[in-house]
Amino acid sequence: MSNILVIGASGYIGTHLVPELQRQGHHVRATARHPRVLEGRNWSGVEYAKADVLDPETLDSALQGMDIAYYLVHSMAAGKHFDELDNQAASNFAAAAARSGLKRIIYLGGLVPEQPASKHIQSRKQTGDLLRQGTVPVTEIRAGMIIGPGSAAWEVIRDLVNHLPMMVTPRWVLSRSQPIALPNLLGYLAGVASLPETAGRIYDAPGPETLTYEEMMSRYGELVGRHPFILRVPLLTPRLSSYWLRLVTSVPVNIARALIEGMEHDFVATGATLEELIPQKMLDFRESARAALTADREHKIVARWVEGAIACRGFNSEYSFYAKCASGQMLTPASSGQLWKVVSGIGGKDGYFYAAGLWFIRRALDWLVGGPSFRRPRRDPGTLQVGDLVDAWRVIGVEPPRRLTLQMEMKAPGAGVLEFEIEDLGDNRRVTASAYFHPAGLPGLLYWYLLLPLHGILFRGMTRNIASLALQEKASPV
Repeated sequence: MSNILVIGASGYIGTHLVPELQRQGHHVRATARHPRVLEGRNWSGVEYAKADVLDPETLDSALQGMDIAYYLVHSMAAGKHFDELDNQAASNFAAAAARSGLKRIIYLGGLVPEQPASKHIQSRKQTGDLLRQGTVPVTEIRAGMIIGPGSAAWEVIRDLVNHLPMMVTPRWVLSRSQPIALPNLLGYLAGVASLPETAGRIYDAPGPETLTYEEMMSRYGELVGRHPFILRVPLLTPRLSSYWLRLVTSVPVNIARALIEGMEHDFVATGATLEELIPQKMLDFRESARAALTADREHKIVARWVEGAIACRGFNSEYSFYAKCASGQMLTPASSGQLWKVVSGIGGKDGYFYAAGLWFIRRALDWLVGGPSFRRPRRDPGTLQVGDLVDAWRVIGVEPPRRLTLQMEMKAPGAGVLEFEIEDLGDNRRVTASAYFHPAGLPGLLYWYLLLPLHGILFRGMTRNIASLALQEKASPV
């Protein structure tokens, strides 16, 4: 078995691939720009390391002693210049891999249509080309749309079908694709690590069916009891249709837009495949969709709640997987213990720390529609534990003196979480208050955007007052 480095372990594929590699007996070193984000995975026996492909100085130590590296990073969320970042990242990693004596790079790319106009598709192909310009052999696996909870393309389809009874779409809904189930893709990715003959090769990884996006939406709709009417408009281009995505889906807009703009192409395998080298039962679309829905409902996602835990979406799989977020933060010389003492007193004598009138109005509205506000006092004025109730909030995470997480139980068109995080930065501490919201379709998105300006003011004020109150406190042992 091999020593394997996973670059981008905090991402969608990396989060699922790491435990799969472990099950096959490999020693895995998982990396992220901020390794603390990996802590919520609870991977026993996995080594964590910092690695930023845009910071070459972090790569040499991460690669030390490794045989194989999985390259699973992309920069679509960075905006319109993501392709430049992707190119620089691939060049940096190819050079670092050569210096380290790495034996092989395994790169997950995407199926490539002829003459793609989409920057997203061009960038995925260019990344593979740049990795191959180094001296380390590359195995590139090119996959189509991935069917699994958290896959951006899958979540866009889910949000469209779940929340739009009628869709006005461009011709891209008739483009063809070969979607692959997440378990099948993981089987291919993990399998090639044990096949040295795949070094220096490019393989397509299609699913067993060729479907249009309209057919995929129809089949998903049948599974969840929804039958949207789809009206195709020839003059509506994918680029134009991508502009209203923020009103339909909570998938990060830059990612969703890049995906939609690429859908004008057919994504059909034309090259060598892995079917004979790595035989497995391939799931068709309906089987893939059922597996994804089951994994979602049974909370089989190895990730923190922010990334889609069903428990924090009110156990409602129709709520958007991805969360909207607003936050505020403040630096302070107060100790972590002082800050924790204030934060863990939320809902007590200091209320919610800022804008008491706004909090009262929101609680009153919740009470008027039958919500739990005003009805549930704290169990203890000074300490909190998982399961405690604080007004219309339920404590779901207590990690003194670092993090307090509360789930919203107010009436709202979606599910929300309020989280406080305390970070030690040496001479100062940073306290951050964040709201995460999984909207229920268009009403949930409108609700979120209506309150967004207030959230910015609210969380800056909350953290400023928490820092001020903390300086007046004697630190409690934690």
